[in-house]
Amino acid sequence: MSSQDIPEETLPSEQDHAHAAVATKDPFADPGLPAHRPRIQDIDERAAKRSERTVALLFTVSMLSTVAFIASYVIFPVDKIVYIWPFGHVSALNFSLGTTLGLALFCIGAGAVHWARTLMSDQELVDERHPIEAPPEVKAKVLADFAAGAEESGFGRRKLIRNTLFGALAMVPLSGVVLLRDLGPLPEDKLRHTLWARGKQLINMNTHEPLRPEDVAVGSLTFAMPEGLTEHDHSFQTEIAKAALMIVRIQPEDIKDKRELEWSHEGIVAFSKICTHVGCPISLYEQQTHHVLCPCHQSTFDLSDGARVIFGPAGHALPQLRIGVNDEGFLEALGDFDEPVGPAFWERG
Repeated sequence: MSSQDIPEETLPSEQDHAHAAVATKDPFADPGLPAHRPRIQDIDERAAKRSERTVALLFTVSMLSTVAFIASYVIFPVDKIVYIWPFGHVSALNFSLGTTLGLALFCIGAGAVHWARTLMSDQELVDERHPIEAPPEVKAKVLADFAAGAEESGFGRRKLIRNTLFGALAMVPLSGVVLLRDLGPLPEDKLRHTLWARGKQLINMNTHEPLRPEDVAVGSLTFAMPEGLTEHDHSFQTEIAKAALMIVRIQPEDIKDKRELEWSHEGIVAFSKICTHVGCPISLYEQQTHHVLCPCHQSTFDLSDGARVIFGPAGHALPQLRIGVNDEGFLEALGDFDEPVGPAFWERG
């Protein structure tokens, strides 16, 4: 059949040919990459040196800011308030810490960005996609590219940048180390000592009067605190938590522990009131057995035998305070407790 035999309406028209051409054309043309334009640092070594010094300066400022952060932490007291425009009255410590640490981190970031934009290679590279697995030739290419990138970055040649970067990165973590100081005051030897000392009178916690031997009856339980400590003191709760004293009078012949007898006065013995389990105050006394009971977890101590633990979770005996009588006839301490009071802690000898 010839073209003359085909009806005219079924023949493709010129418009159909135009639509077909448009359909086969890629609608997302590849724009390509613009021509590479070298930077001034690429053609002028003096400009490169200026950029190098700028980066090194930023890293150096970061190091100085870290030193200032640590110095601020030591210099400014927690309660110091200063006026700084436009912030108004602020904490000198918080403001200095935030400013110096922020500047240290900013300078590291700014130095790294300036280094990358002015000194590292900015050549655009095109690479074809490849399967997930890496054949040996690809691995070799990656290593070669890494070596080339390291060479182009000037990390090996530009020692000033490299050394100051190492210094800044090494010193910034010191800020975090210093902040560990805010976990709380250093214990030092505070847990080993109380307000009790030689010559301190035993003050009745109920009457607030000094105790005489005749004030303590056999079988009675009395609580005492050191002379000079009052409930109005700012540190009263902290100090009484370590110095609270429990006084019991036992017939001397009923005291089994030799040292306990030596540290007593006419059968009057003084032990810490703070339980050695979790620090609860002991307040229950069995007169016939000379046992004291902690109401929290039922730890039981024998006051006639060095206050050793006879029941419960407490780990060790109650510390004893050596006592005597002064020239005025009042009970007094002859020193501090022989060991830390309360629960065991990591510094216990």
